[in-house]
Amino acid sequence: MGDQSKHLPEEFKLERFLARYEFTAPYTLCCSDSQPLSQSEVLALADDECRRKWDQLSLAYTEPEGLPELREEVAKLYNGVSAKDVLIMGPQEALSIAMLAMLRPGDHVVVTFPGYQSLYQIAHTIGAEVSFWHMRADEEGRLVFQMSELRKLVRPTTRAVVVNFPHNPSGALLSLADWETLVEQCRAAGAYLFSDEMYRMLERDPGARLPAAAECYERGVSLCGMSKALGMPGIRIGWLATRDASLHPLIQRLHDYSTICNSAPSEVLALIGLRARDWLISANLDLIEANLGAARAFFARHSDTFEWYEPAAGSVAFPRLRTGEPVDEFCERLVQKSGVLLLPATVYEHAPSVAEGRFRIGLGRLNFKECLKHLEDFLQKEKESA
Repeated sequence: MGDQSKHLPEEFKLERFLARYEFTAPYTLCCSDSQPLSQSEVLALADDECRRKWDQLSLAYTEPEGLPELREEVAKLYNGVSAKDVLIMGPQEALSIAMLAMLRPGDHVVVTFPGYQSLYQIAHTIGAEVSFWHMRADEEGRLVFQMSELRKLVRPTTRAVVVNFPHNPSGALLSLADWETLVEQCRAAGAYLFSDEMYRMLERDPGARLPAAAECYERGVSLCGMSKALGMPGIRIGWLATRDASLHPLIQRLHDYSTICNSAPSEVLALIGLRARDWLISANLDLIEANLGAARAFFARHSDTFEWYEPAAGSVAFPRLRTGEPVDEFCERLVQKSGVLLLPATVYEHAPSVAEGRFRIGLGRLNFKECLKHLEDFLQKEKESA
């Protein structure tokens, strides 16, 4: 009968790797989200209106575009974006649907790389030609995306440029000048700018926060959600924001063939979280800053084993193993012997040479220092047995 999966996306390597270990490893050091909240913690943040909504919640179908009050709250995150420009759905679903709405077989797409596999795999499955905008290390060792390389990649016929800033897994962030150049490159080509902004609002310097794509470009599409900055990944609520009115009916048509509408409890919990966003984001940034201090000290103590690269923003970093051992073998041995889980760069297909030997760590969890302690114990035992 032949290969029954040829028409499907390739295996999602990162998710399959995490599925093996994430829920069994006792010390998960690679989580990309902020410290998850409990339901009771979220409900304690509810204002009177949200508490009434929760207490009187009907487990009926919900509005396909999303809870109106939630769309209004999301729109407040952006300048010049209204509730009608916002569609609520799960982040992964939103990403896939947006790609299907924007792209056609044969289209050319430029994508930041390495990155979350959906950002390029869906385009490839549709039949688009994908060019990677590779992360590089600059003269000072910082991980960056160079505009000179982008200019070479974007063509007059490019259909979309797909970016992710703050970047996962490196924490790289464009300057405002480079962001404006990126927007102008898209405008000159008439290309969509699809911007994965899941880590937006986790800039330690608020002045470094970039404008959202939906704010600054008429063909900009912003993807964001509740998981990274707000610590609510389990409610599976995200959104697309775009002022391109021609995309909305296409996205909604595809949404009708997927989940149709969202979970009623999840939408109310998201509304509560967004209304408390200033407090939640401040608390998560404080935790990231404290964990960064611990990370700097740890990697300084173990500079013979690792190279540390300071992330510019976000909740992840991308150090390098410098022993010469394949990083996937090191990570496998580490989790098997100590229960500490790191994410090796080998889960990112076609990773450039600058990613060789790297692994992702997450900076947003309360048990970060405990996980580092177990990693340090592992390293000490390895040295003693050598």
